[in-house]
Amino acid sequence: MTATKPGVGERIVHKEFPPITRHRLALYCGASGDHNPIHVDLDFAKKAGFPDVFSHGMLVMAYLGQALTDAVPPSRIRSFSTRFAAITQLGAKLTCEGTVAELLEQDGEKRARLALTTKDETGEIKLAGEAIIAL
Repeated sequence: MTATKPGVGERIVHKEFPPITRHRLALYCGASGDHNPIHVDLDFAKKAGFPDVFSHGMLVMAYLGQALTDAVPPSRIRSFSTRFAAITQLGAKLTCEGTVAELLEQDGEKRARLALTTKDETGEIKLAGEAIIAL
């Protein structure tokens, strides 16, 4: 983030992640305790009507959280919320971005509301949300 106060429309979060692999999904299963077979078992996913396994929504949210804390010190984050927009397929290469949507003040503290998105390489939004940060 810049040393001066950011302006509305300024992008302050940007991070690209490598394609999601089966190995990454298996590691996330172990780390999160979420062992839903839809994320790691191809046969199970196909029986459920999907062409392949797909990413945990919370893994995608974790990527966005990492992108946010890479750009803004955690001590300055006042809130972080997201909503899931689409399934993230195996192999998706995600890009997380955040732009200043609004400048505000609360309890005497200057803040910014960031509009956050996570998109795949085709530009499809997988996750949308916002964060309030202290300036």
